[in-house]
Amino acid sequence: MGGDTRIVLRTLAVRDFRNLARLDLTFPSAGIAIVGENGHGKSNLLEAIYYLHLLRSVRGARDVDVVRFDAPGFHVAGRVEGGSHHEVAAGFERAGRRKRVKLDGAEPQRLSDGLGALPCVLFSPADVELVAGAPSARRRYVDILLALSSRSYLAALQRYRHALAQRNAALRDAFRSSGAGAEQRVAVWEAPLAEYGAVLWRERVSWASSAAPRFAAMCAAIGEEAPVAIRYATALAPRSADAAGVTDAIARALEKKRGLDIRRGVTHAGPHRDDLALTLDGREMRAFGSAGQQRTAAIALRLLEGETLRERLGAAPVHLLDDPFAELDVRRSARILELLAERGMGQTMLTVPRESDIPPALTQLTRWSITRGVMCTDGVVQRGAA
Repeated sequence: MGGDTRIVLRTLAVRDFRNLARLDLTFPSAGIAIVGENGHGKSNLLEAIYYLHLLRSVRGARDVDVVRFDAPGFHVAGRVEGGSHHEVAAGFERAGRRKRVKLDGAEPQRLSDGLGALPCVLFSPADVELVAGAPSARRRYVDILLALSSRSYLAALQRYRHALAQRNAALRDAFRSSGAGAEQRVAVWEAPLAEYGAVLWRERVSWASSAAPRFAAMCAAIGEEAPVAIRYATALAPRSADAAGVTDAIARALEKKRGLDIRRGVTHAGPHRDDLALTLDGREMRAFGSAGQQRTAAIALRLLEGETLRERLGAAPVHLLDDPFAELDVRRSARILELLAERGMGQTMLTVPRESDIPPALTQLTRWSITRGVMCTDGVVQRGAA
């Protein structure tokens, strides 16, 4: 695809998703700016759009908790241009606890086949947890980014997680019992963990290595004066970085820690224990970075996510900006938008509490408003909310 190719969400139908009872929206190609007070549904709309990318709540909520109060289920459907699918739909039925996905009118063989059907990047103030939070937040960031842009990574991640769950269960059983048989039931899961873990480790290392100079440049361009760095932090030290070398290193680490793992009931070696280390002037940003510096780094991570998706998919993803410039000064906000524009900013869905919060660079976006889950588009109120 050409460099100007973009993913464009043309229409969106939402039924009973959080406080959004019924919405039927047609989006301009450039996107929209949604104005509304906090708690009225702005973020819920972006979450509904992002659901067609991740097939789960970006906030980590269970599907049953996303259903509007007293509704039997929710449904979200979109018509898309520029991607691999033209129609994407996802829904959940409360009664049977069943999730269904359709791509171009047909149900895929596996739910995971629908992941990334509507490529999006979501920017929000909550992204600071990517920097200030626990390593699990950064691992999740990398896993989602790579899984939704690489089918081989997604397959390896699913198989690795299955083998990890099985080994951890075997560890607990081995702790309660004893003998060679119990330990062997633990050891049998180490070969698949090593095989699929090597795929994850090598792709993460490769991505972090290529992202490091761009991450540093983005932080500097946004306004950070101190040197910022990113690297893949791992205890694994393979003799060689090829697949065989990494597989062997993980297998040896699992065997070495098997006794400790049985005593504690959890697997201590493998890529599920690694981190994405972010540093500021050589020190851990999580501990030593100011709130503004952490926000800058978090936004740079989202910019990297957008670049990676564009490079791998051949089209700019939809950009969902959920009041992302809160607590940032005007200069840094302007530089972020300049960076987005330089890299081919896609269709943009912006939410802000007041019209005065719309950055100058985005004032050309069509403005809609939302009140208690009811959307007003081009002067027309979307009826149907409770």
